[in-house]
Amino acid sequence: MKKGKIFVVGFGPGDFKHITTRAVEALQQSDFIIGYKTYVDLIQDLVSAKSIVSTGMTEEVSRAQDAVRQAEAGNIVSVISSGDSGVYGMAGLVYEVLIELGWTEATGVEVEIVPGISAINSCASLLGAPIMHDSCTISLSDHLTPWNLIEKRVEAAAMADFVIALYNPKSGRRTRQIVEAQRILLEYRSPDTPVGLVKSAYRDRQEVTMTTLSEMLNHDIGMLTTVIIGNSSTFFYDNKMITPRGYQRKYTLGEEKQPLRPHQRLKEEAEPWAMNQETGAARTDFAADPNAGRVMPITAQPVKKKTSLEIASDALAMVKGTSAVKVTPKLVQQKIESIFELAVSPGVANKFFTPAQMMMLAEVVGEEGTMEYTPDHQIHLKIPTTEPGEITAKLRSVDFLLAPIGDVLSLKACDFCYGEKVDSIPYAEEIQEKLGGLSLPKTLHIGFNGCGMACYRAVFDDIGIVYRKSKFDVFIGAKPVGRTAHAAQPVVEGLEPEQLIPLITDIIDEYKANAHPNERLFKYFKRVKKILHFNYQDMSSKIEVEPAPCGD
Repeated sequence: MKKGKIFVVGFGPGDFKHITTRAVEALQQSDFIIGYKTYVDLIQDLVSAKSIVSTGMTEEVSRAQDAVRQAEAGNIVSVISSGDSGVYGMAGLVYEVLIELGWTEATGVEVEIVPGISAINSCASLLGAPIMHDSCTISLSDHLTPWNLIEKRVEAAAMADFVIALYNPKSGRRTRQIVEAQRILLEYRSPDTPVGLVKSAYRDRQEVTMTTLSEMLNHDIGMLTTVIIGNSSTFFYDNKMITPRGYQRKYTLGEEKQPLRPHQRLKEEAEPWAMNQETGAARTDFAADPNAGRVMPITAQPVKKKTSLEIASDALAMVKGTSAVKVTPKLVQQKIESIFELAVSPGVANKFFTPAQMMMLAEVVGEEGTMEYTPDHQIHLKIPTTEPGEITAKLRSVDFLLAPIGDVLSLKACDFCYGEKVDSIPYAEEIQEKLGGLSLPKTLHIGFNGCGMACYRAVFDDIGIVYRKSKFDVFIGAKPVGRTAHAAQPVVEGLEPEQLIPLITDIIDEYKANAHPNERLFKYFKRVKKILHFNYQDMSSKIEVEPAPCGD
């Protein structure tokens, strides 16, 4: 079978002049292009792939999985990232998905990482020369990294006087992180420290703003903004942000004749302040020559030279009255915690929480985690931990039903009139047991009603199941929101109970195998026109809406 290949392409800031020749070659060789929709739109004119798959902002894992699946089928695939794919891009995630599947370079699909210009570089070029000296990048997004760890990194970079580039500084829902970062930086940096804000570098809506550390929050900052914060020597000049490299201590700028020639400036003696500078010199002793009655030089034995650090250590030893000083290295060993996400509920039919369950929730979430009640009758937990197994064991010990969060199958059932209409409960529980939490191209909701009243409105979920007269009615493809919202299409009436699980399983299997990443069931049904032997019918009603006064 033909081996496929994965290109992970960084295409730079977004304009064609700054994309590398190799990136263009990779895109044009590819059968499939997979990427975030905004990025796909930027490189649309460069590609001729037979399939272009664009997904939403948070669909990185599904993009990587789809790329691996297509490459293993023998296709050439490009997974695209703006900037450089190895800097907050898709390169690492593609490797993680491959490793999970047992990939090796010798036997698996070929992977080529195509580098691009990262935001720190493209934005710096628009500001002047702000990263001429030591610099670092820090993402302020705490979706994947705990905020307390991000705080430590910001403080460490501020303390070490790095030039700092802040990625993902702010979003519509995530607004406090940039405020906290500024507060930390002001503890170590002057309020007048130069700051550059670059939005959409080298794209149509590019904006470049020069400001200061104390004033930067007075300007518009969003997800498309990169914030570059100068160090203690960075300065503004003629609308440029410049960080000196340090040449001024080696020769005088502006003078025609320099005090040291270039080759002399590279010698250690030209920098006596260097920590590795050796001191001392070989000593020549003289003694009388007994045969000639004259003084002759003894062959000199060079004295071992000491570094500045050794001299300082000796001095400290004398002060402390010890012959040697044992220096304990300061090792940084940050125990990185993962954000463990899961959903919990009292059960499929049960909506009642016990006091023991509520107390256990408080215990496992603690001060650092969060819990959010959702419309799906679940509580979503986000818990920083290095031991997720302990968390799940504790939750199961009080009879919680656990489920993953993300693009998975989620079952929501009515309360069966508090358990009085019990006949259909076993079928709902069997669906949850066999299919609940199944990984899918997009989150899929199954709504289950225990009687013909259908008061829970299961027909407005991706798959609706209604128990009526000891049999089941099945609906597919609701669109629950938007101007063209509609109920699901009825596909089966009076289905025998023993046929329900096989039918739902077959529908799910077809959708999982053939849908694009991030493609909802109703979109898939509309695109392919047929699921199993059920033909698509347009259930939406077109509504004419008067134009808004603003014209949008």
